[in-house]
Amino acid sequence: MKIEEQVELLMQGTEYGDEALKQAMTHELRLRLIEAEKEGRALRVYCGYDPTSTDLHLGHTITMRKLRQFQDLGHEVTFLIGSYTALVGDPSDKNKARPILTEEQVAENARTYAEQAFRVLDRAKTKIRYNGEWLSKLSLVDLIRLGQNFTVQQFLARENFARRLEKGEAIYLHETFYALMQGYDAVALQTDVQVGGTDQLFNIIVAGRKLQEALGQKPLVGIITGILPGTDGVQRMSKSTGNIVPINTGAEDMYGKLMSIPDAAMGVYLRLASRWSPQTIEAFENDLATGKLHPRDAKMKMAFEITSIFYGDADAGFAQDAFVKTFQKKETPDEIPEYRLSEGQTVLDVILAGDLASSKSEARRLIEQKGVRLDGEVLERGDVPFPHPGVLQVGKRKFLRVQ
Repeated sequence: MKIEEQVELLMQGTEYGDEALKQAMTHELRLRLIEAEKEGRALRVYCGYDPTSTDLHLGHTITMRKLRQFQDLGHEVTFLIGSYTALVGDPSDKNKARPILTEEQVAENARTYAEQAFRVLDRAKTKIRYNGEWLSKLSLVDLIRLGQNFTVQQFLARENFARRLEKGEAIYLHETFYALMQGYDAVALQTDVQVGGTDQLFNIIVAGRKLQEALGQKPLVGIITGILPGTDGVQRMSKSTGNIVPINTGAEDMYGKLMSIPDAAMGVYLRLASRWSPQTIEAFENDLATGKLHPRDAKMKMAFEITSIFYGDADAGFAQDAFVKTFQKKETPDEIPEYRLSEGQTVLDVILAGDLASSKSEARRLIEQKGVRLDGEVLERGDVPFPHPGVLQVGKRKFLRVQ
């Protein structure tokens, strides 16, 4: 792949909030690639992940997809587990301080991170490091010397800190340490390129580059990826809003959730989460805009591509067939879990007992949205006795054979 093609691929899906900054990073990336090619060496690329939970969703993997692009181009990739930064908690995308985790909690969460990452990354080409290797050795004097490269005003100018300050909400001193720690990660790894989401812009572009320069290294190139919207196509994918696409629930679940996103979100999903080249995505969108490609068929192509990354072509194919059979042909699946009805049980009782909803409030909401059917007929109320045996459908993908 020619240098310009590499630059176009690696900058695909990036966002900086400032066109001049994006052009500057594009230029620096181009120069770094040319330099590496002349010297016959690979670029040192990394992204850090704080193991604050064990369950990853598709939004977490966007930076991993960017790392994989660098791997496929022959560069050296480090998957950095923030065993020490997780103890502080990243304030970048929060309106209040994160809870401080114990070392035991961090270690437990970290066990699952790398294995889930290898569904995207090439295991044989990935280095796993923990930033506790160097951060645990810093003394108080070291931290003071790192801190003298920054002003308090720089931190207070950050959007989330400025918003909290305006509202009179607390900003804790330890939250300012996070950027210093992440910046020092770049120094310790002698980084050429750091990948991160838009919430990491300050930590990468300001802290990382500034500390590298202060300590005699060439400032890194920051590849800042966009944030993946959730299945609603609007809000950031987040477990708290329930708009996530989990990566560990099976091919059928992933395919079905991807088919539920709005048509308008397909482009951003392909740019951030697929293996497609910029040229392929451009042709896809042109076909969609001219009517050559039907929106339903387009979304099936997108869902298959992303599902196959995590589960392989075979399972993605089975998931697609199941989706077509269940939803396009309006057929129920061949295998449906069974449930024996007890006397006096209401519709709500059966929905909860059959694990078709996580709570009564969710079940009531689904009923109000006409998302609960018995043998194809909409059930209007949840507080009445269950009408009769049959196939109960809740939402688009959950079925229960009630006997």
